Amino acid sequence: MEKVLNVEEIFGENVFTLEKMKQRLPKGVFKAVKNVMTYGGELSLANADVVAKAMKDWAVEKGATHYTHWFQPLTGVTAEKHDSFIAHPDEEGKMLMEFSGKELIKGEPDASSFPSGGLRATFEARGYTAWDITSPAFLKESGTGVTLCIPTAFCSYTGEALDKKTPLLRSMEAVNEQALRIIRLFGNTTATKVVASVGPEQEYFLVSKEKYLQRKDLIFAGRTLFGAPAPKGQEMEDHYFGVIRERIGRYMRDLNTELWKLGVTAKTQHNEVAPAQHELATIYETANIAVDHNQIVMEAMKRVAARHDLRCLLHEKPFAGVNGSGKHNNWSLGTDDGVNLLDPGKTPNENVQFLLVLACILKAVDTHADLLRQSASDVGNDHRLGANEAPPAIISVFLGEQLEDVVRQLVERGEAVGSKEGGRLETGVSTLPKLEKDATDRNRTSPFAFTGNKFEFRMVGSADSIASPNTILNAIVAEAFCEAADVLEKADNFETAVHDLIKEYLSEHQRIIFNGNGYSDEWIAEAERRGLPNIKSMVEAVETLTTDKAVKLFERFGIFTRAELESREEILYETYAKTINIEALTMIDMASKQILPAVIRYTKTLADTVLAVKDAGADASVQEELLKTVSGLLSSAKKALGVLKAEDEKAVAMPEGKEQAFYYKDVVKKAMEELRAPVDELEMLVDKEIWPIPSYSDLMFEV
Repeated sequence: MEKVLNVEEIFGENVFTLEKMKQRLPKGVFKAVKNVMTYGGELSLANADVVAKAMKDWAVEKGATHYTHWFQPLTGVTAEKHDSFIAHPDEEGKMLMEFSGKELIKGEPDASSFPSGGLRATFEARGYTAWDITSPAFLKESGTGVTLCIPTAFCSYTGEALDKKTPLLRSMEAVNEQALRIIRLFGNTTATKVVASVGPEQEYFLVSKEKYLQRKDLIFAGRTLFGAPAPKGQEMEDHYFGVIRERIGRYMRDLNTELWKLGVTAKTQHNEVAPAQHELATIYETANIAVDHNQIVMEAMKRVAARHDLRCLLHEKPFAGVNGSGKHNNWSLGTDDGVNLLDPGKTPNENVQFLLVLACILKAVDTHADLLRQSASDVGNDHRLGANEAPPAIISVFLGEQLEDVVRQLVERGEAVGSKEGGRLETGVSTLPKLEKDATDRNRTSPFAFTGNKFEFRMVGSADSIASPNTILNAIVAEAFCEAADVLEKADNFETAVHDLIKEYLSEHQRIIFNGNGYSDEWIAEAERRGLPNIKSMVEAVETLTTDKAVKLFERFGIFTRAELESREEILYETYAKTINIEALTMIDMASKQILPAVIRYTKTLADTVLAVKDAGADASVQEELLKTVSGLLSSAKKALGVLKAEDEKAVAMPEGKEQAFYYKDVVKKAMEELRAPVDELEMLVDKEIWPIPSYSDLMFEV
């Protein structure tokens, strides 16, 4: 009989938690570590040596032979360089295992091969990783054995951030500082910190390893570049929340076990809308740890899939014609004395602190809608945003009936005399309980929706890091809090001033509120009338990072310098161009070496059949018609292949940057679509035994 899994026993067993620190560190050292974690500052080298030895001893007891500074460069994935704990043999030849405080605090990986966007010359190789004491070290079990992973920030020799963690940490400090000013105005003197908390929901696809390895597009691009629709997609809506298949269930069980050991609070699992699509959600954590844990989740999903002869697809749109994958980023702010700043309470119209926080967030989102849109931009997400499966590319805020009514009262009357209540849900069945009903429904078409005590930013792509969206959220809200505090701290009459300010912010920024159907054509027209930006693609969003407005925001709170923003702009253009180039080359390779040769063989078979039928004196009109259709599509595909080759060669020859990226978007992508169209038609006609790659049916339904 299989051993029963005890989650309480295994949870965090591969994490160097505070509890383990408390057990292994002297009281004074443990207190020093907690003080730095809570209030900032620097751990002395002597104390760092003690922590390093305790961490090493714990890791070695668990089988670790190496350690690594685990960081998040601007590639969007994590990076690690492994060093063993061995130092040197003693006089008797016995191997010594050492790990110093200096090695814990600072690493020195070669920075030259990571994207820097011009911040570093190619020959300037030095970069530094700095221990992030607020995110716990953990053990990764993989083919290399057990490795101690130490979460770190990554910066250049000259101090610029070359990663996603450093700006996130800066933004968390900014929103903490400004939020404290707000709550102090309302008399809260006990809180010492306001923390941004995040709970991401991760969507993903699982496909057969065998079928995956037969598709070059999945291997090189992470998505299918060709593929006719399966006879059945998601139209029956029977996969969503459906019974989890046995093979997938075994995968989910092993994934949960690995994540729980790593201290990741894997909470929810279910089938998503599209066939072969699933979701995993975690419980809220401090934004910094949530970002680290989401990277761990994505890595673990792929690693565990391999053990089950599966492959995990994190691309936002691996299959055309069915829903792609996103990552809902649930964001909130809370004090260390237990107050959620986004909790409206039972009477939100009377909760002045909440109304001010809400008004500031609406102002922040309206003022910097372009930046928020950019933070959810990546190449794969262009296939998703605006389709009938994901929020539109237009940023708006859903508040629900209750809060929208409160806002309307405040704007029109200057005060809110009441708020709608939820009531009770009557099912009409005597044996079912009468349920307490929320005061408002939810809106799945909204990109930024209030959901009771948090905001759900629904635009983020499934393969993307959540560091950038949360950096932007923290930054823009910090600015709004700062400007509100500047006004209110000088006010002679705080009560009058705060009510006036709430009304002012809500009146000026109510255009960002939209509770309707974000998928409708009417909303696009309405949004344009309101003056809301509609940024339709990743490359169009890039330049929002370096506007004067953005630079002023980020430099004001020390989150990015102008040079760091310009570097990211350059990297994003290069990333887009390189990604589309890889996809184009993959299409060219597949069409030239696999698909067209297979179709040519099929046309020969058809031609031979036509001749044989005619020789037998029978009617060959059906075969002739099919041959003519297939030959026509083959000709179209061959012509489109030639165009794609030529356009991609032109794009490659262009200087890297904005112009090249837009050429890939406007010209090369169109040429890719022109090639895909006849090939997908051919797949519907050519004998399955001859078609050289697995179909959508094979990939999505045979798992």
